[in-house]
Amino acid sequence: MAINEQNLGNEKIGIMLCGHGSRDNDAVEQFAKLATALKKRFPQYPVEYGYLEFATPIIRTGLDALKAKGVTRVLAVPGMLFAAGHAKNDIPSVLNTYAAANDIKIDYGKELGVDPKMLKAAADRIQEAIDAATTDVPIDETLLVVVGRGASDPDANSNASKITRMMWEGFGFGWAETAYSGVTFPLVAPALEHAVKLGYKRIIVFPYFLFTGILIKRIYDAVDDVAAQHPDIEFIKAPFLNDHPQVIDTFVERLEQIVDGDNHMNCGLCKYRTQVLGFEAQVGEAQESHHHHSEGGQDHSHEHSHAHDHSHEHSYEHGHEHRHKHGHEHSHSHDDHHHTPYPHADHPLGPKTLKET
Repeated sequence: MAINEQNLGNEKIGIMLCGHGSRDNDAVEQFAKLATALKKRFPQYPVEYGYLEFATPIIRTGLDALKAKGVTRVLAVPGMLFAAGHAKNDIPSVLNTYAAANDIKIDYGKELGVDPKMLKAAADRIQEAIDAATTDVPIDETLLVVVGRGASDPDANSNASKITRMMWEGFGFGWAETAYSGVTFPLVAPALEHAVKLGYKRIIVFPYFLFTGILIKRIYDAVDDVAAQHPDIEFIKAPFLNDHPQVIDTFVERLEQIVDGDNHMNCGLCKYRTQVLGFEAQVGEAQESHHHHSEGGQDHSHEHSHAHDHSHEHSYEHGHEHRHKHGHEHSHSHDDHHHTPYPHADHPLGPKTLKET
């Protein structure tokens, strides 16, 4: 069902696109471009966007803009491929807090997920890479590596593997592997070092990402490093998803699903709701945002009469650390904020290999 006046009643609707944010200006511009595309698809409604951290506007600023326009009901969607901690915890926490404080209704949609339209967008990006190649290598002599963002949520990570399998069978590649840019394993470099041993003439590396950023650069740099060591193998870097029309269509569908009532995330294997092997301790864990101290890329230092230095060690997931300065010396880690450590943080093919030496 399309969003129209009949199924919305007398409410004044606004649309909110919620992103994570990036220190990379190109990534921020690409996300803003996505919001512009949604404005074109919904000219009858105000559309705003915002980020959890690292960039402005923050989500609260976007919500303020909608409220100032008289919006009484916000349709909010996460600008994310899969539902991990940001989509399940951080964004809902920000939205719920704002809704309660401002007496406004906010309905939250689900992530893009594994969707036929997203698969079509992925296939198009891979085909673009194949078409741009200067050599002719049969598909069955080609190996595909799909690179996901990586999360401390195995359910989200498994979705990247599903994308890989769908592309593998859909194209008929000789072999396919899944790698991740961070948090989990295998990371890109060890995955490629494994892939070159399988004897394929061509390796296509496809970052299953919405936007550019430092992680995309790291992925492509890893490809260049491994390619330099194996000149007998052709390496092709496929483009990421960006604003592919099918991606825009999927966002539109997620907004329509909010109105239709079909906007629930698939939480059958969510580590917060059921015992997943290796993550049993996180069942029922409190879900809250841990980005309030870095909204907009700012360092929100607490000014108290005493001081201490503690680290919110989110670096295992975000590649950064949040530090707050106070007066006396002591420290505590992310566990104090209900962040259970990722159980495989010491895996030899995982996060530690991503750190710069």
